[in-house]
Amino acid sequence: MPERTAGNETIDAVVIGGGAAGLSGALMLARSRRSVVVIDSGTPRNAPAEGVHGLLGLDGTPPGELLRRGRDEVTGYGGRIVSGEVVSAVPAEPDGDPRFTITLADGRSFRARRVLVATGVRDALPDIPGLAEHWGHGVVHCPYCHGWEVRDEPIGILAVGPASVHHALLFRQLTEDLAYFTRGTDLDDDTRARFAARGIEVVDSPVEEVESGANGITGVRLADGRVIPRRVLAVATKMLVRTDGLDGLGLPLEDLPGGWGRRFVTGIAGTTEVPGVWIAGNAADPSAQVGASAAAGALAGAHLNADLANADTEVCEGALHGL
Repeated sequence: MPERTAGNETIDAVVIGGGAAGLSGALMLARSRRSVVVIDSGTPRNAPAEGVHGLLGLDGTPPGELLRRGRDEVTGYGGRIVSGEVVSAVPAEPDGDPRFTITLADGRSFRARRVLVATGVRDALPDIPGLAEHWGHGVVHCPYCHGWEVRDEPIGILAVGPASVHHALLFRQLTEDLAYFTRGTDLDDDTRARFAARGIEVVDSPVEEVESGANGITGVRLADGRVIPRRVLAVATKMLVRTDGLDGLGLPLEDLPGGWGRRFVTGIAGTTEVPGVWIAGNAADPSAQVGASAAAGALAGAHLNADLANADTEVCEGALHGL
């Protein structure tokens, strides 16, 4: 049977990360009567955004409100939410049914049978003066997350590589006033012709800084002295999985195509090559929106519970036969 002892408690599952993926996984586990603790660092990726979009039935819900509801649902089924940062996660027993010790920065530790990693990613922006302070408002990255809210504004695409061409075509759907700042990236004649056909202005002069006023971004200053008026800038960020404190698990990482960042390597339903560890959400799929991340967390939680059910059965069988 699952171990639940007072004092030196062994928890069925520790979920590292309190975003949509982690909370969804925890909800599935708690509803299956598993003891589950969610470690939440309180730094969600979408915190600067005004609302979560593309999430059916909850479109426009402020990110903080969505997480509050999720936490209430998890705790309503007996799950626990713990604020803290993980500094160490290591296997506690190398053989047999997996065990892990999760240690927080304040010294607290938790012993768990299984671990669900849902740490998400960090978005790295180009090093352009004046850019970072507008992240999540005047500076956006996803046409599906933020596009409707910036429709019909003068938008600028800050190119970071070949994928920015596709980025531009998606944002062109949202505004007739779109400028593409090449920033030293290659743009062949065919692409320039396609941009011209769609009325996209190509700006080859290097970008020096982003200018702003009391109401946000006002324009982009170029090396040649010109200022191109813009209200919104779109940029494809480099997405880097959050690995703080997780080195001891030995989880493999892989680079994203095109140099867009790094993620954890996963299999079906978030499985990993490390027995007892699952991964869900942006930590495995950095481009997933909130709905997809939540779905991945729920699926990983269900598979994790099934794995525990099999382990419980083996223990009971062993006890029945005196093994």
